Amino acid sequence: MGIAHDLGLVQIRRRLPSPARALKARSFPLRAPTIPGGVDPPHVPGRTGVDFDTDWARRWPARMFRAAMVEGPMRAMVQVLASPRRHGTDRLSELEGPVIFAANHHSHIDTSLLLTSIPEPWRHKIVVGAAADYFFGSRVAGTVAALAMGAIPIERARVGRRSADYAAGLIDGGWSLLIYPEGGRSPDGWGQTFRGGAAYLALRCGVPVVPVHLQGTGAIMRKGRTTPKPGSATVTFGSPIRPAAGEKAPRLAARIEAAVTALADEASTDWYSARKRAHAGASGTLTGPQVGVWRRQWALGGRRRTPSTRSRRWPDL
Repeated sequence: MGIAHDLGLVQIRRRLPSPARALKARSFPLRAPTIPGGVDPPHVPGRTGVDFDTDWARRWPARMFRAAMVEGPMRAMVQVLASPRRHGTDRLSELEGPVIFAANHHSHIDTSLLLTSIPEPWRHKIVVGAAADYFFGSRVAGTVAALAMGAIPIERARVGRRSADYAAGLIDGGWSLLIYPEGGRSPDGWGQTFRGGAAYLALRCGVPVVPVHLQGTGAIMRKGRTTPKPGSATVTFGSPIRPAAGEKAPRLAARIEAAVTALADEASTDWYSARKRAHAGASGTLTGPQVGVWRRQWALGGRRRTPSTRSRRWPDL
């Protein structure tokens, strides 16, 4: 140590920078150039969330894989868990071209049920609007969602420009869209007010909206449950809704919600009685009473007295 100190090697060793510090100290071209003040930095596309790239999922290899999944394992799973009944597909017989399917949302099984229920020619050329913050929060989750469901990232808190432009471009390119206007699954068994995403895209692209009502899926796998409970579900397709000339998105969104509400009434009663109530504006509501939490729970089915019936009961909406 004394000899090294005498030769000055200790001081030299202390002054030598680490490899990381040496690389950091280097300038262009070993590292990205600095951006002068007053110049906007270039856009660097993200890899998750709303910036997740799903173009590859609409190429033929991915489409063939997804078609096999939908017609094979997915259809079998839906049949075992939901024993689905499907009504109203005849209302789509004269419909052509891309459309927007707008449905209520209670469960993770909803998308599988709809992908196996939507008739041709839309079933295998459709994308699913999925929450960017939930399904595309990581590369792995986003890849699975895009490949298995044809999902695309949608901002559910608002109608983001990037999400809207992307979805509109796909619709203009001949793809149909499945979207949940509520923005997420029901937290308590009642529906939520429809947001304007589906209405905005219908007005922008000039395509009809097909209202769809799902009944029974909340009891199979409600929000917060990790394992499904087999039950029965009903899918009811409504008559296409076409945007009127000069109509605004809030008005169209209200019409879509009213149509899904009427379908809920139809699924619980019969077509004639439901149409009479819809004409009279007495179809009820998907969102339930606007009261306190305990009263909303009470309205789901009343007080339970026996231990076997104390669990939450979902309404037949």
